[in-house]
Amino acid sequence: MPMAIEPSPVHEQERERERGRNHEPTDREPAAPTTTPSPSSIPPPAPHLSPRDKLVLFVLCAAQFMVALDFSVLNVALPVLGQDLGMSQSALQWAVTAFALPSGGFLLLFGRMGDLYGRRRLFLAGLALFGAASLLATFAWDPASFLAGRALQGLGAAAIVPTGMSLLTTTFPEGPARDRALGISGTLLSLGFTVGMVAGGVLTDTFGWRSTMGLLTLFALIVLPLAPTLLPESRHTERPRLDVPGAVTVTGGLLALIYALSTAAERGFGSADVIATLVVGVALLTLFGYVESRTAEPLVSLPMLRRRTVAWGNLGGLVTFSMMSTVIFVLTLYLQETLRLSAFETGLVFGVVGVMSAVAGTYAPKVIGRLGARRTLVASLAGQGAFIASLLALGTGGWSVWLATVAVSLACMCHLGAIISYGLTVTSGVPDHEQGLATGLVTSTQQVGLTLGIPLLGILATTAPTLLSGVHTVVALDAAIVLGAAVLVAIGLGRRTSGAVESEPLGLR
Repeated sequence: MPMAIEPSPVHEQERERERGRNHEPTDREPAAPTTTPSPSSIPPPAPHLSPRDKLVLFVLCAAQFMVALDFSVLNVALPVLGQDLGMSQSALQWAVTAFALPSGGFLLLFGRMGDLYGRRRLFLAGLALFGAASLLATFAWDPASFLAGRALQGLGAAAIVPTGMSLLTTTFPEGPARDRALGISGTLLSLGFTVGMVAGGVLTDTFGWRSTMGLLTLFALIVLPLAPTLLPESRHTERPRLDVPGAVTVTGGLLALIYALSTAAERGFGSADVIATLVVGVALLTLFGYVESRTAEPLVSLPMLRRRTVAWGNLGGLVTFSMMSTVIFVLTLYLQETLRLSAFETGLVFGVVGVMSAVAGTYAPKVIGRLGARRTLVASLAGQGAFIASLLALGTGGWSVWLATVAVSLACMCHLGAIISYGLTVTSGVPDHEQGLATGLVTSTQQVGLTLGIPLLGILATTAPTLLSGVHTVVALDAAIVLGAAVLVAIGLGRRTSGAVESEPLGLR
């Protein structure tokens, strides 16, 4: 289940552990004796938040919760939505992709625009656009108007997510207050996906699919009036330059590539428009790499990508997000179209999945503290792939509901471990002055992963002779990709020499 998890206190523990790895006791070096912690080492009590602080936190977390809700609330409504608007099964993926493309493509640009022109200003603009787009999607009269609303929602989300996080970290000072704020934000982001799946099923069965978009409109109307008076303005003191060419090339490249992959299954890779858009997509992404290598303040730092932990950690993050979102998409169709579950019953299945993932979230930091982020990432990817592979046993009997619930719950528990550990892997060992670049890559990987997975594999399920055979094909490829990534990440992160640090360069030229 794709979720964005905020940094937890284990983040700093992991970084310190990685920095001091070379000084760990060995067989020839006895461990240092344990000492009783001094009073100064005892963590301070949880800070008291003033009523205004609580309102600020409510506004920022409610906005992030709204975006997380948007990723899942529509999933269980897709079959009903398709019938109402006359969208074919193969076109339903665009209900998800139309949101994910702009939200991923413009994320870095809007984050930089917030630094330059004011984070509160862009946050408010994103909220207003998101609310208006949700209203358009609610009253959509045909597929084109609905997809336009979804695309504008994604554009609003691209402004809300980075500026909201920047406002949170600049409003709450570093230390216990910020840790508590980030913890609450992360919990609500996780909860947003679960609530979305359950609420989507209830609303669709009771009021129809349009009510899922109406819920998002309501959220925007609640948050938007409160934000201007509560949130302080915040911008980067150095006023960084806006990398417009980088944003244009990467967004255009992703749009062209996703379109080509989404239509190839229907028209074939020999189709003229598929070939043309593939060429354009590859050319634009190549140009993006050239632009970033020549820009003083790039959207993506290429030297940062040469760090071993950044490169391999982000590969793990890209795979875990893209492949889990694909599984959720095809199972949503399978449960309703093949097993004939109602939207409400489908929402309950994914509600169980969300609860189990939330439980995993409470234990993941402990596992990472014991195994380390790198080993946890590899183990989590392997577990996710193995449990996804078990879905090959899905059939048409009622027992398949239980298999899907258990297998996807366990896969999502591993998925959550991969999410947290890949973020820690990417940022471990990175100098403090480059942490912003590293965390920007983590966020971008999340969005790109959510964008790529469904068009890449989801189309195979919706264009197969039968939906069940298509699900089996997608599950087999999905599991193979995740397990292959686990092997590659294990090899890539395991190639260390004596005295090397986690951020050792890859040696790319």
